[in-house]
Amino acid sequence: MSVGFAERLLAWFARCGRHDLPWQDQPTPYRVWVSEIMLQQTQVTTVIPYFERFMTRFPDVSGLADAHIDEVLHLWSGLGYYARARNLHKAARIVREAHSGRMPETMDELMSLPGIGRSTAGAILALSLDERQPILDGNVKRVLCRHAGIEGWPGRSATATSLWQLADRLTPEKRCAAYTQAIMDLGATVCRRSRPLCQQCPVAEDCIARREDRQAELPAPRPRRERPSRAVVMLIVRDPRGRMLLQRRPATGVWAGLWIFPELPAQAAASGWCRENLGLLPTRIEDLAQVSHGFTHFTLQITPRIVQLDSEPAAIMEAGTMLWYNPEAPARIGIAAVVERLLTQVAAGKSISGEQDGPDGQLRITGH
Repeated sequence: MSVGFAERLLAWFARCGRHDLPWQDQPTPYRVWVSEIMLQQTQVTTVIPYFERFMTRFPDVSGLADAHIDEVLHLWSGLGYYARARNLHKAARIVREAHSGRMPETMDELMSLPGIGRSTAGAILALSLDERQPILDGNVKRVLCRHAGIEGWPGRSATATSLWQLADRLTPEKRCAAYTQAIMDLGATVCRRSRPLCQQCPVAEDCIARREDRQAELPAPRPRRERPSRAVVMLIVRDPRGRMLLQRRPATGVWAGLWIFPELPAQAAASGWCRENLGLLPTRIEDLAQVSHGFTHFTLQITPRIVQLDSEPAAIMEAGTMLWYNPEAPARIGIAAVVERLLTQVAAGKSISGEQDGPDGQLRITGH
């Protein structure tokens, strides 16, 4: 079974696979590593321009290690899941110090780096060095679950074990880079989450999900659980020059290390915060339409509150963790996507409510 599966998949890949992705050009371990991290939970079309900008600025691991985290996060802004960028930066510094700036080329060494698990390490070695390593990203899990009729949510330990065993059995001894790209491409372009193109699939003949008409059931979804919601106020503090105050988040937790608007509990007074932190009282306070921002484990209901000052504070407290952001000359810093969108709209004088698309009148922004 394994030989036939790989042969059919490789023949399909030669005809229909993707061969012009930017990380396929000079697929060094470093370039493949960055692409694999960016592609986690993110579509190829979204990743391509980010990858190209990232490679232009950081063409090798030493350049990334030498950079300030703010610049790394700035280039990542809008891509979401910012822990990926922080782990890339941490790992690059480890590579510089512990491996003389050369990306390690063994599974154990790669998996010892922040943000690199078994599947990512396998993809790095397979795609850059043609090493035989099975992988199990989201696309591959979907292909294998459907083709072999594997029951159970892939996040469960027993299901994951079965999938790893199958992935290892199917991975051929030769042409491993092509096979790895092929099975990822198959999941991304043919064996899609919804409306899979089974008539175009090279392994459809012996696919259990197709034979039993169970494509919509496999892989089994994550067990449903209630996602809690919490409410906050984001203060969009503006000075007479149109600058807006940003505050750096702590190094851990939600939006770690990014710059966002000062955040207050839903019932806290904006005027009191301004008096305590800026020594001034606002001349105008205006609430904008609520923003719903989804994280993995909870939903954040944000009330953006414009706070206008008629004079500039002599100083701002917490020096180094607050800054005045000038939309006319934006700083190269990492900004959460929801904050960047609000910055753009407020600077342009647009009403946030003009962007509503939810049935309850809320602007919906997804991602991190």
